Amino acid sequence: MKIIPAIDLMDGQVVRLYKGDPKQKTVYSDDPIEIAKKWEVNGADMLHIVDLDATLGLGSNIPIIKKILEHITIPVEVAGGLRDESLILDLIKICDRVVIGTLAFKDKKLLKKLLLSLGPEKIVISVDHKDGEIVIHGWQDKTEIKLIDSIKEFLDMGFTEFLLTNITRDGTMEGPDLVFLEQACNLEKTNIIASGGISNVNDVKDVKEKNPYGVILGKALYENKITIEGAKKIK
Repeated sequence: MKIIPAIDLMDGQVVRLYKGDPKQKTVYSDDPIEIAKKWEVNGADMLHIVDLDATLGLGSNIPIIKKILEHITIPVEVAGGLRDESLILDLIKICDRVVIGTLAFKDKKLLKKLLLSLGPEKIVISVDHKDGEIVIHGWQDKTEIKLIDSIKEFLDMGFTEFLLTNITRDGTMEGPDLVFLEQACNLEKTNIIASGGISNVNDVKDVKEKNPYGVILGKALYENKITIEGAKKIK
């Protein structure tokens, strides 16, 4: 299981939101490049960089993301507001994977086009949900689409990589949602990245038992409740 620190960007700062609410923001650093280099040195397998401003339609952190990518060598996946074909194609030239959420549910035609041109290993489908129901547009809009049904549909299209977040757990450090994680991981040919709720090493151990591809470390990492090294030692 890959250990993947998250770097959430807002106004060029490294932040964490509580349940995705921009009004409940904690700033952890004014130097995202330093943070990225720190997580790389500490043994991260990959970085998960999120442009929260783009997600919420407030702006873009693409310039700073590009600078981060110039300073590290480990794989990076970029997420947040990737709803434009030209932006996605531009980003994939410099990062390893793009994470697509809203677009995946709104424009299947473009999604299929991207799959054909980039391949499934370059595209992570973000299946953000609230207790089993997909939400989009920065978690602002409900869809009434069932989580497992949506993953099955994307699998049928040829996708294999998924980022799974129960938004009721994100930024809470109240423990991961193991029920839906297990259901998703049990589907064949899925590489699931678990995200949301991690508070300590035991949570990471519980997640690992479900056999996901990776786990996102966010607030617990920034609050020194867990270390990358500690997470990687879990058997």
